[in-house]
Amino acid sequence: YTMTSPKPSGYDFWRTVLNGAHLVMAPMVDQSELAWRMLGRRYGVQLCYTPMLHAAVFVRDISYRRQFFSTCPEDRPLIVQFCGNNPETVLKAAKLVESSCDAIDLNLGCPQSVARRGRYGAFLQDEWDVIHSIVSTLHQELSVPVTCKVRVFEDVDKTVRYAQMLEKAGCQLLTVHGRTRDQKGGNTGLASWAHVKAVKENVSIPVFANGNILYLRDVKCCFHETGVDGIMSAEGQLYNPALFTGLSPYSWQMAEEYLELVKEYPCPLSFVRGHLFKIWHHTLAKHPECRYKLAKARSLDVLAEASSDLKAAVFSSCQPNDSEDTLPGSIPYYRCQPYIRPATLRLLDQRQQGLKRSHVDEEASSTGSTEKRKVKQRFERRQLKQKSADRKKYQKWIKCEHCKANPKGCDCTHSLCSSCCKIYCANEVLDCRAHRLIFKSRHEQEREKRK
Repeated sequence: YTMTSPKPSGYDFWRTVLNGAHLVMAPMVDQSELAWRMLGRRYGVQLCYTPMLHAAVFVRDISYRRQFFSTCPEDRPLIVQFCGNNPETVLKAAKLVESSCDAIDLNLGCPQSVARRGRYGAFLQDEWDVIHSIVSTLHQELSVPVTCKVRVFEDVDKTVRYAQMLEKAGCQLLTVHGRTRDQKGGNTGLASWAHVKAVKENVSIPVFANGNILYLRDVKCCFHETGVDGIMSAEGQLYNPALFTGLSPYSWQMAEEYLELVKEYPCPLSFVRGHLFKIWHHTLAKHPECRYKLAKARSLDVLAEASSDLKAAVFSSCQPNDSEDTLPGSIPYYRCQPYIRPATLRLLDQRQQGLKRSHVDEEASSTGSTEKRKVKQRFERRQLKQKSADRKKYQKWIKCEHCKANPKGCDCTHSLCSSCCKIYCANEVLDCRAHRLIFKSRHEQEREKRK
């Protein structure tokens, strides 16, 4: 853009540059690389974000830039996302890619502990002056618009004020993830569309919603309930790249397409392995014998072989049908489908237990105090027995023979966990192929050199 043709802003930017994109692939660390973005574009994705890039590292390390940022002419529209807490550093990083993208996004939503240590992402959301400075600097100095991705506060009014501050600073498009920064891991829970709706109704820039998108029907529900301009999917799209089409394709179909794209658009092997584990997630639960080869593969060819083995395992155990049923619970395990976190299942269990407990209280309240206490004690004993049974049921791994706490390495010759094995091999001058320890080999090599 030039001075005579200023960069578009707000809805003008969304309609003309982003082509009014409604279906969006989220920025995902080590997951939304070029090959995966190109696969998503085949299946309904209209706008992609790069993985989150650390601005300071991006500026100083050319190898980091080459490894984690790549694009091509077909990879548009594209928004590059950075994290950081220094306006000048983020600006320098953005300047390096502004000619290769359509906008720069500031990550204000990462809830991980590394973001707390680095003072960026969602852990910057209490420092409004710093955020305002970064956004306004990017808005004034870049030739492309600046956008933001945020998490919400518990208080809806504070969330709205936060969004309005970002708009005033120069943000031209806002993505709202309807979870707080404490909602992660086992405490993920459900995203609040009420927060997203409140933001949408109180700002004048386009708003995207993120969170609770597992099926295409969720996309339609979110549009209806929030009135947003676009829907962003992260985890749902990782488990089913065709999510935005409403299809649940065969897992091997997606895996094969993705592997072909990786040959055309190379990326680190760890990225590929991560994607295959998610595409094959439900199949691996049925055929765990295939997991080891996928985990230990050291080349793209071996990963492709592992994927073929999984396909063969499916055909050896059943005859895949051509049904495209996408109702929850009715999708065959060999088709791409969302992953429901164990924490969500535990919440449902707790809800059931809460109902049972209320029945116990009602029963006890109709008797005397002594009898009431006995009824509750019986209930608590049953609960303890059930917890003990569950613990034994899910504890499949073998404990380390030394610390008795961590799981031992699968092929460790000393039957130890990683940390215990390292100490043992160092003291006894031994090797362990499973944990890649070569104390004995190194000692022998040094002795040969001395001779």
